[in-house]
Amino acid sequence: MSTPASKTGSPTPSVASGTSPTPARRRLLPSLAFTSMVLFATYAGLTAVLLPNQVAGIDEANKIANFAAVSTVSFIFTLFAQPIVGAFSDRTRSRLGRRAPWMLMGAAGGAIFLMGLGSLDSILWITVFWVIIQVSLNALQGPLTAIVPDRFPRERRGVASAMVGVGTMAGSTAGVLVAGNLAKDAGTGYTVFGTAILVTALLFVLLNRDFPSTGAARTPFSWKQFFAGFWISPRKHPDFAWAFAARFFFILGYFLVFTFQLYILTDFIGLSLTDANGAIGLLSLAGLGSTLLAVTLGGWWSDKIGRRKVFIYVAAAFMVVGLSFPILMPNMTGMIIMGVINGIGFGLYMACDTALMTEVLPGGGKAAGKDLGILNIANNIPQALSPIVAGVLITSVGGYPALFIFAMVSVAIAGLVLIPIRTVR
Repeated sequence: MSTPASKTGSPTPSVASGTSPTPARRRLLPSLAFTSMVLFATYAGLTAVLLPNQVAGIDEANKIANFAAVSTVSFIFTLFAQPIVGAFSDRTRSRLGRRAPWMLMGAAGGAIFLMGLGSLDSILWITVFWVIIQVSLNALQGPLTAIVPDRFPRERRGVASAMVGVGTMAGSTAGVLVAGNLAKDAGTGYTVFGTAILVTALLFVLLNRDFPSTGAARTPFSWKQFFAGFWISPRKHPDFAWAFAARFFFILGYFLVFTFQLYILTDFIGLSLTDANGAIGLLSLAGLGSTLLAVTLGGWWSDKIGRRKVFIYVAAAFMVVGLSFPILMPNMTGMIIMGVINGIGFGLYMACDTALMTEVLPGGGKAAGKDLGILNIANNIPQALSPIVAGVLITSVGGYPALFIFAMVSVAIAGLVLIPIRTVR
């Protein structure tokens, strides 16, 4: 990879240019789905099962505080990982193209430190390794996200978004199932996920070769201009700001419950730790069918009618209903019903979220890596905040019912803040 250069120059040839798909491009949709599946299987398996089990095994009495501390520190260090890597990938000139070098470096870094994480028995060193792993996985995810506007025309981004959504939800389920079976041997679990992420990134790059960017125009690099580009004025680009807010509140509502599923099952439903590790996989399976149906139908339907927002309104409504069931039925039946209904809601959301985000980018997506990276901060912040917010709600406000109520309010707000967006229907 050569030194990062200007993001200006000839656009990368793609399906968006109007050319007919080549065999490599026909592979791109399933490749996006599979890579997203492995990436989010890693995220889900680590955050929902392996890491909380490892933290609880070190200090059961202080597991919530320690888990929140690890997550908070990683949040501080990874907050801007995706936009910074995305910005450098926009400017990268190499024979592998703009995105591939960063994807490979991120996958390699994550794999190496995952293989060492399981042997640690110190919260401090777990935090250090977790920070590096999170930064590395974000370095993979940021350029991967930018491939949608890079290579798909606007009228096909709903399908592309749906494929990412299918991979995300299937991966979240598979990751929890795999991690649940490996929870008693965290070292093996971390190694399995690290190896999978590295192999998958290599396959993606080999099967979906990007166009070399070595011939694109170069301009002098300026750190001042580089960092100034991370400020996108809400006044000049209000739709971008509203889209950021919508993603923030939706992800916050979802991850408040998802991240604490293990502790919900043990401390709220009353299962033993062994039973909870098995039940968490059952919950993921309960919502998988409804999720895959919703994300596939939603992406196709969204492209067909040219609308995005209405699907996210409906998604928020489903999530509010689903999150109410554990309060009404604080048992496994209530949790399973929540999983099925939330599967529909989150599936509809994933079907249209990426497509909507690519349509509010400033400058028509010329700096898609950076701008989508900034929007992905709206993923990172709530995921990092969720253990802190959940800890306060559970211990100081109203226990686990307060957690579900707060999540319901959060996803409802996500639907409401989409209303002012004007450039996307």
